[in-house]
Amino acid sequence: MLQYFLVDLSDHISVFNVFRYLTFRTGGAIMTALIFVFLFGPALINMLRVRQGRGQPIRDDGPQRHIIEKQGTPTMGGLMMLSGIMVATLLWGNLSNPYVWVVLLVTLGFGMVGLYDDYLKVTRSSSKGFSGKVKFIIECVMAGVACYVLMRLGKAPFSTSVALPFFKDLLIDLGWFFIAFGTVVIVGAGNSVNLTDGLDGLAIVPVMIAAASFGLIAYLAGNAVFSDYLQIHFVKGAGELAVFCGAILGAGLGFLWFNAPPAMIFMGDTGSLSLGGALGAIAVATKHEIVLAIVGGLFVLEAVSVIVQVASFKMTGKRIFRMAPLHHHFEQKGWAEATIVVRFWIIAVVLALVGLATLKLR
Repeated sequence: MLQYFLVDLSDHISVFNVFRYLTFRTGGAIMTALIFVFLFGPALINMLRVRQGRGQPIRDDGPQRHIIEKQGTPTMGGLMMLSGIMVATLLWGNLSNPYVWVVLLVTLGFGMVGLYDDYLKVTRSSSKGFSGKVKFIIECVMAGVACYVLMRLGKAPFSTSVALPFFKDLLIDLGWFFIAFGTVVIVGAGNSVNLTDGLDGLAIVPVMIAAASFGLIAYLAGNAVFSDYLQIHFVKGAGELAVFCGAILGAGLGFLWFNAPPAMIFMGDTGSLSLGGALGAIAVATKHEIVLAIVGGLFVLEAVSVIVQVASFKMTGKRIFRMAPLHHHFEQKGWAEATIVVRFWIIAVVLALVGLATLKLR
């Protein structure tokens, strides 16, 4: 929005030229989202604490110490991040860019699904929200529509193809099956982040690391010169998603201030589903879906641990892990919460570096 109004003034006031630069606007989005969450976060936390009373219901089948230590902590903290992301994106983003709107609407759509789920949990004083099947169908419909739009924004066959990392020219054209593939990426990313969100600060830092990584990927993929130099596929207009990634990074930093152990608020499904869905949509838009599985490898590990645990118990009656998702397994082994969180952060950094290395190793 600021770009739309201020760039025209640059002919008369040269300082407004900076609004032409994507890097400047990305930095502006980071600071705007961060300051917004800092300013309005405390008021939102107090309001949610009053309205929710007993806070987020704690799972009975989870680690027993959570029932004692985390009882009464309010949830729906994702609202402060969604607000910060939306404000920063609308202020600093190019609102004529369709990629921005597709990703923003996916983020808000998944956030609304998570918000309703959180609302039911709080009002029913139960760790179970609404039907998992219904939630899954709604997510698939939203993701499918987004993938169709993204597919139409590009040119065939590139728009329906999947690019493989480490190979500069190898594309797999999926045709109309690309919609199903993209839907799996977006829905899978949303629910993987949701599964990871189980300890104070555990999910938000890997989300910020992934957002920063994809901010760089979007900037490079959307720049014809840089994409040609790195021999990655050029996606016209995708560079504007760097501003959106910056907004996620800023909002995440602000949220971490309140979510750091001991957490004053949980992000809830409102935050985890929306942020995961956003990362998935950005990966599909920039044609780096496979790279997301590397950069967000921690989320993949958490999701796989649940799938393996459930499959093993149904087929053999035995559990592979002491408890799933994976972070609960290490809790049951006696690891301190802070130890698990920091070590998982380290894993997220390493995986992000590996994912970014695919941009050059071709």
